[in-house]
Amino acid sequence: MRVRKAFSFEAAHVLPNHPGKCSRLHGHSYRLDVAVDGPLHDSGPSAGMVIDFDAIAEIVQREIIERVDHQSLNDVVENPTSELVAAWMWNRLAPALPGLAELVLWETSSACAVVTANDMRGGA
Repeated sequence: MRVRKAFSFEAAHVLPNHPGKCSRLHGHSYRLDVAVDGPLHDSGPSAGMVIDFDAIAEIVQREIIERVDHQSLNDVVENPTSELVAAWMWNRLAPALPGLAELVLWETSSACAVVTANDMRGGA
C-alpha cells in the first residue's frame, strides 16, 4: 500500500546555466509530496497503518524543510533545477524513511519533477 503526505516551503534560486529569466534570483512557493510504500502494520500504535503521518512529517521536517525553507537552494545544490533538487531530497530522505517510493517537487502549480525508487537505484 502507498501513503502520501504533502509539505510546503518557500525558497529562492538562480539557475546559472539557464538562458532566460531563471538566470536571475527568484523564488517559489514549493510543494513536496512524499510517498511511502509498505505493508499495513498488524499491531501496536501503527496498527492499520503503513507508517504514521506524524513520523513522515518529523523526518521530512528534519531532513528537508529545516534545510531549505526560506533559503537559497544554490546553497544546497550547485545548479538547483527542480530535477536536481528532488534528487538531493531523495538522497537525504531515503536512509531515514524506509519504503520511500516517490517524491514530487512542485516548483509551480503546473510544473514538477518526479523521482521514484526506480529512478534512484542507479544513483543520481
